[in-house]
Amino acid sequence: MVGAKKTISHSPILLILLVLSLLCNAVLVFQNRQKPATGVLVVGVLDGDTLVLDGKTKVRLRESDAPEITNCGGEEAKRYLENMVVGKRVRIDEQVGDVYGRAIALVYAGDTLINEEMLKKGWSRYHHDVSSKAVVLKKSADEAKEKNIGIYGLCQSKVNQENPNCVIKGNIDKNSNARNYYVPGCAQYEFTIVEKDMGENWFCTEGDAREAGFTKAKTCP
Repeated sequence: MVGAKKTISHSPILLILLVLSLLCNAVLVFQNRQKPATGVLVVGVLDGDTLVLDGKTKVRLRESDAPEITNCGGEEAKRYLENMVVGKRVRIDEQVGDVYGRAIALVYAGDTLINEEMLKKGWSRYHHDVSSKAVVLKKSADEAKEKNIGIYGLCQSKVNQENPNCVIKGNIDKNSNARNYYVPGCAQYEFTIVEKDMGENWFCTEGDAREAGFTKAKTCP
């Protein structure tokens, strides 16, 4: 009987503790539901370096220059970026305007710096900038190039492995945008890399090269 009395005397206390525990859990659940979502939603991407945010605003990745969609590697870069960000919320840091007035920024999905991921996988080139992550981003781009991955393996070569009969190299000068072509025997031929991700190409005849807007290099015989 004494034991029974003790059980009965404690049961109201246990009930109160149980109720308080349930109330605390309910408050925590409510608070979590009331927390506003952080970051901005990505609703789409235009290519491998341009995001479309909620509200239809656009932001480009700083220090990351992906191929145009119509160039070699363009579709692959876009798909890779889509898989990382579309439908997710991202954090926009160090946003500035580029020389064309476009918004560029460091973009984070969780702890992942998207700019770095695109460069690390070789789906974009490093574009010089002065963000706080410049050194890290440049290093990632250099490592991708050394590993010959992404655009470096898919789109760039000194030898036309797809069609060995088409050996004329169409080259675009990065400083002047001059479009020159080189035939075997030209002074720079052996060292010229055809970068199809940049709009360069191989040609079977000089006529094909000229039709595509290239001019025979002055260093050629």
